[in-house]
Amino acid sequence: MKAAFTYHAGKFTLDAAFTAPDKGFTALFGPSGSGKTTALRLIAGLIRAPDGYFEVNGHVWQDETPGIFVPPHRRRIGYVFQDSRLFGHLTVRGNLDYGYRRARERRLAPDQVIGQLDLGELLERYPAQLSGGQKQRVGIARALLSSPELMLFDEPLASLDDEGKREILAVLERLHDRLEIPAIYVSHSVEEVGRLADTIALISEGRVTACGPAGEIATRLDLPLARDEGALAIVSAVVESHDDAYGLTYLAFPGGIITAPRWRLPPGSPARVGIHARDVSLALSRPEGISLLNVFPGVVKGVAPVGPSSALVSVAVGDGAVLLSRVTRKSVDALALAPGRHLYAMVKGVALAR
Repeated sequence: MKAAFTYHAGKFTLDAAFTAPDKGFTALFGPSGSGKTTALRLIAGLIRAPDGYFEVNGHVWQDETPGIFVPPHRRRIGYVFQDSRLFGHLTVRGNLDYGYRRARERRLAPDQVIGQLDLGELLERYPAQLSGGQKQRVGIARALLSSPELMLFDEPLASLDDEGKREILAVLERLHDRLEIPAIYVSHSVEEVGRLADTIALISEGRVTACGPAGEIATRLDLPLARDEGALAIVSAVVESHDDAYGLTYLAFPGGIITAPRWRLPPGSPARVGIHARDVSLALSRPEGISLLNVFPGVVKGVAPVGPSSALVSVAVGDGAVLLSRVTRKSVDALALAPGRHLYAMVKGVALAR
């Protein structure tokens, strides 16, 4: 997938370009007003940049040099908005049938999608009878039934309460593991990006400032994700075994074995682990007689101040994994933390998993 757009709207200019894999979730991450939704609308063809290029899975939908512009109704896109935009006069079944009839190549059966998103009991209800999370589930299902080549998610959790957010995040995690097409996910939430994104494109003031694998972008101290209050390291692991006596799961990752609360994944399953910077403490020698089960030897990669009293430390553990730790600037001086310093990272809790 390759995108490059230059677009002017009043005083705002979008001059953004990024390249991402043609499978998995690519997050467009940035603050409000940075140009995320504008980029999504350009990708969908809802607005046209006089200087634009977009290609997905080898299909060029826009290339202004030879004058190629595929109109939005001919782009096989599943678009999920902040609000579900369901047809109020149609039942859930009617809304799903609408999406299915739009499909030029019907690759998914309605019953399959209804089962995956647990919509069976909602089929005869009207949108006014649904919760916010239920509406979004129907909106996602309708988009999938159009058999798209690309899914676009424009902050689909923004209008939901906490319960609805948890519901849709779980749906999107399941969808991530089953979806065979690429998806672009717009968000300004570190948690959402940490749980869903395979690739992250950071956008600020209309420009993509960095793009790359989620684990790498999330832990770079020169980028805003690492400096966010919810900063976390995204670690790929494999379920090694379960300890039913203590309700624990052991996960192998490049830095060793992570001990986590029992997960419902069979041994050998890939897992995605999120470890918040606020949950990682540092020590110069291996601690003894403590309750923490996750202690990993590592080497400081970098240190960056993040306020008058705090600092962020990136720590390389094992072969390729990086953890973040938020500590006080006084601790940085007391421990003489600097690149190359050997230490131990103590993880208080495993925050996220898929």
